Amino acid sequence: MVFHAIGLMSGTSLDGLDICYAKFKKENTVWKFEILQAETLSYSTLWEEKLKNSIHLNSEELLALNSEYGFYLGEKVQQFITRYSLKNIDLIASHGHTVFHQPQKKFTLQIGDGRAIKILNKIPVVYDFRSQDVLMGGNGAPLVPIGDELLFPEFDACLNLGGFSNISFKKDGKRIAFDICPVNIVLNKFAQALHQKYDENGNLAKNGNVNEEILSSLNSIGFYRENPPKSLGIEWVNKHILPKLTDETPENILATFTEHAAIQIAAVFKQFNLKKVLFTGGGTYNDYLLQRIKIMSDTEIIVPEKKIIDFKEGLIFAFMGVLRMNNKINVLSSATGSAEDHSSGIII
Repeated sequence: MVFHAIGLMSGTSLDGLDICYAKFKKENTVWKFEILQAETLSYSTLWEEKLKNSIHLNSEELLALNSEYGFYLGEKVQQFITRYSLKNIDLIASHGHTVFHQPQKKFTLQIGDGRAIKILNKIPVVYDFRSQDVLMGGNGAPLVPIGDELLFPEFDACLNLGGFSNISFKKDGKRIAFDICPVNIVLNKFAQALHQKYDENGNLAKNGNVNEEILSSLNSIGFYRENPPKSLGIEWVNKHILPKLTDETPENILATFTEHAAIQIAAVFKQFNLKKVLFTGGGTYNDYLLQRIKIMSDTEIIVPEKKIIDFKEGLIFAFMGVLRMNNKINVLSSATGSAEDHSSGIII
């Protein structure tokens, strides 16, 4: 069994649209993959503002943006296919861009209408991977553990450092996964206050001073003591994190929040005795954050090749699309907390 798929991922940190074209091959019970082409397309200032402000739109404006962003995704895929002269594509799998995520109220919303992608590309599309899980009582996140389980089984755990840090690993024969804490969604905001798009290598944080009072307040947030499965969203950051980050310079907030993220991540490594962890996502390039995690834990940090760092999530959504098209389980209830494992995503 061989499949070729394109995966689309737009993260909460708004660093761009990831497009990943990959080949998947199943030999007996083992899945193998190869990333054939991949790139991150930075958002224009206009699109960055549209997506950033989407949470504040009224219903009509949000519906219009859902369609507009769907056509945007479709056009970017079209251009990607042309640029690399891609011929063999079984499906396009699109995560969309998260606007709302409130599983406790039984809803999550990722905009980018998959029908618009299909209209422009005439290729089967799988989209809206999260809603079914939320309706089944799950968190709708994290979804990548199915890819960690089947594509990266040689590691004790897989950690993604994106807008949020999330982790997945086997415990008592089941793969569990959860969001640990916010990362780039907060760090990027305060780097931008210093006219930087992000804190490159963690240099701004490294030169700041940790505010112990704010650090203590952050570490005392109740979420960190909750048992998994659990997940985070921008609304949670706005309510529980940003109000604590006032009356301090951006440099010192970056130093303090980087320390906070390192403490929370290292604590999870220790709690679950994780010895060998694969790091991916944009935060993997934050040398200072990784140094702080190393100092606080005995865990071996594995940093893979750049393609895996940058495109693991896009790769796994492509893989989830392949599983969905074959009506195979692509969401693990042990990771999301839903009633049962299931095959999720709307196919058109």
